[in-house]
Amino acid sequence: MAACLLPFEEDGSIAREAFQEAVRRTEEAGLKCAVNMDTGYANYLTEEERLEVLTWTREALGPDRPFVAGVFVEGVEGDLLELYRKGADDIAEVGGTPILFQTTRFHDWSAGEIVELYQKVCEPYESVLGFELGKMFAPNGMIYSEEVIRGLMGIPSLRGIKHSSLSRGEELKRLALRDEVRPDFRIYTGNDLGIDMIEYGSDYLLGLAAFCPEKFAERDRLWAAGDEAYYELNDALQYLGNVAFRDAVPAYKHSCAVFQHLLGRIPSSEPHPKCPRRPDWEAEILRDCSHRLGYH
Repeated sequence: MAACLLPFEEDGSIAREAFQEAVRRTEEAGLKCAVNMDTGYANYLTEEERLEVLTWTREALGPDRPFVAGVFVEGVEGDLLELYRKGADDIAEVGGTPILFQTTRFHDWSAGEIVELYQKVCEPYESVLGFELGKMFAPNGMIYSEEVIRGLMGIPSLRGIKHSSLSRGEELKRLALRDEVRPDFRIYTGNDLGIDMIEYGSDYLLGLAAFCPEKFAERDRLWAAGDEAYYELNDALQYLGNVAFRDAVPAYKHSCAVFQHLLGRIPSSEPHPKCPRRPDWEAEILRDCSHRLGYH
């Protein structure tokens, strides 16, 4: 999966047409789309804007194609079960699969309390995903204990979890636990600094894949075919990831906008106004990344 970028016009308005083109491009490449994610500025959007993104995504994909969308409840007052259910209902109503963002309220909860909430949230739905987001991405994130992960793997409709610790060691522990407890449970790597985690058994849901979904799809086909060209392409994509996901990590979204603008795919290189920015020379180094990937 690719966590799609939400692009902006020069005047600061959301570039709806460019967003829908990106959704279609991702689907046509053979990847699934994930919207209202960190890459889509879920933490900065209003509820109304997130609902608009759901509508635009369904319009772009047509009536039947699946997609994933984030349920974001951070900073919203009220009962957490009701808030998560409301967000998940909005997504399910348009045929999407909810993925549950964490909230800082979890930071003071026990493992049992977290698992119990997930059980209640997931109960009405056929398919839900979880999300471990490291604090280098956003302060509301947390990396769960093994006790929490074991508990989450016991929830039938929770089909997998996106793991964004940027730590190979932590992710390898998740994979070993999956193999022990529930082999059909998906671990979606969010490690944009280690995209070869697919070689160890992870699937992926990457913000980096939004930069150039067709190159990720090509890489995946080469890997499946056992073609040694996989390694060169993977290295070129990892070079892009190392540049884009350097500190400060949340500014990768600005890097993505700059890269997409270099490719002529979005109308401006502007990120969301609340997003941390990269320096003025960002386009120069990303142009080198694009050369290595064969774009220019």
